[in-house]
Amino acid sequence: MKLRQILATLAVLAALGAGGFGLYRFTTVQAAQTLPTVPVRKGEFLVTVRCRGELKARRTVQITAPLNVPELRIVWMAAAGSPVKAGEAVVRFDPSSTKQQMDEKSAALKQAEAALKQAEAEGRLQLEQDKRELSEAEHQLERAKIEVSKAEIVSRLQGEESRVDMGLAEQKLSVQKAKLAFNSASSDAKVASLKRQRDKAADDVELAQGRIARMEVKAPIDGVVNYLQNFSQGWMNAKPFKVGDQVWPGSVLGEIPDLATLEMEGKIEEIDRGQMTVGQETRVRIDSLPETTFTASLVQLSPLTEMGWEWPPSRSFRGFAKIERPDPKLLPGMNGRMDVILRRMANALSVPSKAVFTRNGKPVVYVSRKGQFIPMEVEVEARNPDEAAIKGLPEGTLVATEEPEKKPS
Repeated sequence: MKLRQILATLAVLAALGAGGFGLYRFTTVQAAQTLPTVPVRKGEFLVTVRCRGELKARRTVQITAPLNVPELRIVWMAAAGSPVKAGEAVVRFDPSSTKQQMDEKSAALKQAEAALKQAEAEGRLQLEQDKRELSEAEHQLERAKIEVSKAEIVSRLQGEESRVDMGLAEQKLSVQKAKLAFNSASSDAKVASLKRQRDKAADDVELAQGRIARMEVKAPIDGVVNYLQNFSQGWMNAKPFKVGDQVWPGSVLGEIPDLATLEMEGKIEEIDRGQMTVGQETRVRIDSLPETTFTASLVQLSPLTEMGWEWPPSRSFRGFAKIERPDPKLLPGMNGRMDVILRRMANALSVPSKAVFTRNGKPVVYVSRKGQFIPMEVEVEARNPDEAAIKGLPEGTLVATEEPEKKPS
């Protein structure tokens, strides 16, 4: 009987020992587990909202084909995505057909000018001749009048002849005046017609010269060239404009975004929209430039949600953060993120977000103490995507960034 009691007692002690060992394993982790640790940091803590988005330029200038220029065919283009300065050539069209038209119009202009000069010269000669004939007619009339005045001292027959001669001289003078007026008006009309032809030919030459000058499209501002889709072959076959394409006058070929107006357009979740206001400081980071952080300011928030292009479709608000000093490396279309600073906490204690775990429904961190990792409950005051502001630990305390129980023993 005593032996059974002794065995039962030993069994109870063994069970208690196993339970105690399990409890010890629950509250501490053996030092054999080597875990990465970080110290609790004290300093300014930023409460932020992070949004994904892409760079866009608020101001964009279009590259358009010239108006009133037929047969536009692209023969040269600046490389897509290349930087250009204001006034530099971006697109050139084939000018051969227009040059041929200008040569024809120039020849027509020279011919019209020659015809005008000839008509003016002929008009001057005819006018001089008519004036001479008019002067002779006036002289004959004066002589006839003198002969008539002698009628009292000459015979009656001679007097009648003198009066007839005077009448003929008057008629001739009238005819000569009418001829002078007619020839002068005819010459003026011919010259005016030839001047109109000359002016039209000159306008045609000027038009052709203007068309040739517009065959080279220049950049209106500094920026980066971005060519648009050419839908002339249908939506299914649309491709960016390229050398050899025929384009319609006035077609929009591309865009040059003003890099000084670069903004990050971010997608804002509904739960975060109410915390944001225009003017909040924002920090932008680009995926392809992870080592650089750009200072920005929130300049616009959309009042309504917008549908995205992703699948499945979703709706979100839009926020625009203007970059204060854009880097030449930044280009429209680059993806990245923006962290909108909601508030700042001075002298806050913080740890990386991955160092805070949940145990029994409460936030805990694993403190490194004497070669072991002990779970310690903390109070989380605020969070951002990278860190958590906490209470309950002194500055410099080492905490694990991985949960010990998940490490092999």
